[in-house]
Amino acid sequence: MPAGKMHVNEVATDASLVQRLLAAQFPHWADLPIAPVESAGTDNALYRLGDDMAVRLPRIHWAVGDIEKDLQWLPWLAPHLPLAIPVPLALGTPAEGYPWHWGVYRWLAGENATLDRIDDPHRAATALAEFLIALQQIDTAGGPLASEHGLRGVSLATRDDDTRGAIAALDGMIDVDAALAVWQTALEAPEWERAPVWFHGDLLPGNLLFEHGRLSAVIDFAGMGVGDPACDLMIAWGLFSRESRETLRAALAVDDATWARGRGMALSQAAIFIPYYLDTNPVGVANARRAIAEVLADQRAR
Repeated sequence: MPAGKMHVNEVATDASLVQRLLAAQFPHWADLPIAPVESAGTDNALYRLGDDMAVRLPRIHWAVGDIEKDLQWLPWLAPHLPLAIPVPLALGTPAEGYPWHWGVYRWLAGENATLDRIDDPHRAATALAEFLIALQQIDTAGGPLASEHGLRGVSLATRDDDTRGAIAALDGMIDVDAALAVWQTALEAPEWERAPVWFHGDLLPGNLLFEHGRLSAVIDFAGMGVGDPACDLMIAWGLFSRESRETLRAALAVDDATWARGRGMALSQAAIFIPYYLDTNPVGVANARRAIAEVLADQRAR
C-alpha cells in the first residue's frame, strides 16, 4: 500500500489539491498557508488552513456524507454541550479530480488524549460524563436513527460474526478465550429498553482533545446518531484505568447491562481495528491494543 494511505482504495489528497479546491470555491481563503495534519483518524484527511481553520476531505467512500451530516446536526447539538465540538464553516463540492464533498471547519486547539497528558484522570472522567449526560438529554426529534443508518447504537448481535472473526485473527496476540467470554457476556446482556438517545458513536482517545491537561473538546461526530448509548462507553477502556473508569461509570450511573454492552463494544471495535490497520495506523493500533488489555484486565478482576 502507498505510504500514508490507510485503505487500499482510498482517494489521494495533498496540500496542492486543497489549495486548488479553495482557489476555485473559496478564493478568500486560498492564500492562507495549508499544512497536512498528522492524525490517527481513518476516514478523513485533515489539513490546517491558516491559524484557525481546518479542511477535511473524506479518504474513503464510506465517509461520504459525513460533512453534510455535520452541517445539519452539529449546530443543533453544540449549544447544549459543555465541551467544544467541531464548527463546520463551509461545504465544498467535487472538483479538481476529487470526487466528493469536503468541508472547512474552525480549528480546535488541543492534543489527542493519552493518560500521560491528563492532569487528573478522575476530573477528566467526570467532565466526559457531564458531556455524555448533556448529549443524551438533547431532543432526538428527526435525528439519525442507528437502526436506519447502520450506526453503532444498535444490538451487538449485528457485530457478532465480524467480532468473532477478528478475535480469532488475534490468536497469539491476545487471550482469545477471555476475549470471547467478554463478548458472550455482552451479547447476553439485556438490550437498551429506554427511549433512544443521542450518542457520539466513535468515542475513542483520538477524538478527545485536551488543553493544559484538561478535557476541552470532542471531535469527529461522523458516527453520531440516536439509539443505545452503550457504544459511547468504549472510551472507558480505551482511555481510562480501572479507578478512573469507575469514576466515569459512577458519574454516568450506568447499569450493569449497559456497562457490559459498552465493554463488549470496546472489545469489538478494537479487535476489528487491529488486523485492518496493523501496518498503516500505529497510533490507532496501539490505542486498540490498550483497550483490549483493559477489557481483559477487567475480565480477570471479575
